[in-house]
Amino acid sequence: MIINTGGRTDTVQYYTKWLLRRFSEGYVLSRNPLFPNKVTRYELTPDKVDCVIFCSKNYEPILPYLGEITDKFNTYFHYTITAYGRDIEPGVPSVEESMATLIKLSNTVGKQRVSWRYDPVLLTEKYTVKCHLETFEKMAAVLAPYIDRCIFSFVEMYKKLQFNMPELIPLTAEDMDSLAHGLGTAADKYGIYIQTCGTNGDYSRYGIHSSGCMTLDIIGKANGITFRDLKHKGMRQGCHCMESRDIGAYDTCMNGCKYCYANKNPLRAFENYKCHDPKSPLLLGRVREDDVIMQGAQKSYLAKNVPEQQKLDI
Repeated sequence: MIINTGGRTDTVQYYTKWLLRRFSEGYVLSRNPLFPNKVTRYELTPDKVDCVIFCSKNYEPILPYLGEITDKFNTYFHYTITAYGRDIEPGVPSVEESMATLIKLSNTVGKQRVSWRYDPVLLTEKYTVKCHLETFEKMAAVLAPYIDRCIFSFVEMYKKLQFNMPELIPLTAEDMDSLAHGLGTAADKYGIYIQTCGTNGDYSRYGIHSSGCMTLDIIGKANGITFRDLKHKGMRQGCHCMESRDIGAYDTCMNGCKYCYANKNPLRAFENYKCHDPKSPLLLGRVREDDVIMQGAQKSYLAKNVPEQQKLDI
């Protein structure tokens, strides 16, 4: 199975101590967001976990300790760096700081395990098509030697954004085409493999690939391992990723990104953080008397003729 540490919250930036403790103790508990009294236990051991996926906007807190995980597990890292400032992403370091941290991460784990996420792409009066293309090219010039690929997607216009981000300008088909053309051109200029994820539309004419960001092919090549040929069910519409198990919790990310799908309200994350205990097996709160704890299914996706912990020497 694949463990996802950053789909519901930025675990790396705000909960590094908890995450490292969970891997040290060898298990984690995850509360079902729809049925709060149902809790699933996952074993965090190399024989039960095929790969650990990270997704963050700031890897600085975990960098000194990454070896505690990467020495034992196959890993892959998504680093989100966009054109937006604190007006859109209040808790995220600057572009310059983020790029410097990505370079340190790449030098630590190897570029084949690092993808740069430039998403979601959205428009406001400040963040225009021109702004995106100019910023993306400047970033691509710096990051190209340190990444496996670049992944982008266009913002999803879900109802919550009407309240959290009223300044958002809906993307037209022409906007998306112009953006795809420009991003593809810049990526080609610097030799970056660029793809979409969770975005419908064919932009192959601009050298943009359509794929999942978390596929067995990507993970396998990054770690020098072979997986069975399995169907990628995806996590949502337009997603072509392999199924994974997220150990985080919604409404706990304090980055405060206006476009965030994982927080109902940015202020709620700060309130919930008061309930976080680094020693608890749950990211948020502790096990309650009425909780029903079930062992999660942890079937391996690895090919049978390949050792479960075949790793790539870096």
